[in-house]
Amino acid sequence: MASAPQPGGPGTVPLDPPDRLVHTIGTWEGDAGRKWLAELPDRVAGTLERWELRPERVFTPGGRISMIVLVRTADDTPAVLKLGLVTAETEHEHAALAHWDGRGAVRLLRAEPAQGAMLLERAQGEVSLRSLPEPKAMLEATATLQRLWVAPADGHPFTSVADHTAGLADRLRELGEEPWAAEVRPLVDEALALREQLLATAVEDVLLHGDYQHGNVLAAERSPWLAIDPKPLVGDRAYDLAWLVRDRLETLAAAPGPQAAARRRVAKLAAALDVDPERLRGWSCFRAVDAGVRSLSAGDRQTGELLLEFAGWL
Repeated sequence: MASAPQPGGPGTVPLDPPDRLVHTIGTWEGDAGRKWLAELPDRVAGTLERWELRPERVFTPGGRISMIVLVRTADDTPAVLKLGLVTAETEHEHAALAHWDGRGAVRLLRAEPAQGAMLLERAQGEVSLRSLPEPKAMLEATATLQRLWVAPADGHPFTSVADHTAGLADRLRELGEEPWAAEVRPLVDEALALREQLLATAVEDVLLHGDYQHGNVLAAERSPWLAIDPKPLVGDRAYDLAWLVRDRLETLAAAPGPQAAARRRVAKLAAALDVDPERLRGWSCFRAVDAGVRSLSAGDRQTGELLLEFAGWL
């Protein structure tokens, strides 16, 4: 495996991909993903050299489709090198970060989009909103999310929620016809119908984070909390907020009356951000069913069944 010179000494910093990255890419991306993983250490080492960065360590457990290296720039500024697999969801991450320019999200310092390489402002990777009690975490999450919902620039490259979910709906429809999916087919049909209803009503389009959850909001020095890892889209605010509705799902499921608690959460988040609660319920159901069925198809029954149970509560 490749390694890079260690800051302040003659040793080297191993550039092995973390276990979580290896597992996720290996499970979801097949042969192409394994090839990408095999080439990753050398690509990271090459980027470190080109950008004159001194590595401190590979951050673990790190991302699920990207490798994170804590680095120092030539002027000794702490930063983060992120080198990720370029997918339809991630290919415009750099453009979203550049558009926000530090407002509610980490600042982009440099990028090679075709390589999936970004140099980012360093936040406190070990401290996310998951470290806070849920009521405080939700309060901070909504305040940060509101800063991200801005108008996209003219000629922006971002996919619309309608186009993005069209692909999800096609895949969900196919999976729903599989023999193993017979028991969940009513939920699949409901989710697909909800999507059609939601897209039939025009709403204001804003730039969305796309994967907004407590784990993707980190403590920072420049601002108390900053978002990371966007999978940007343009569309309905309720679509973005939907993933926050199902945050800390295991805790929600273990509490008394999870169905009532889930519905209260929808109502509270909708009120906090002036989002139509029925639109939020609809997108929360669609996103949970989509993620749940995909998890089942990949053999992750525990996650899949929990997500589908959550969708049923809504």
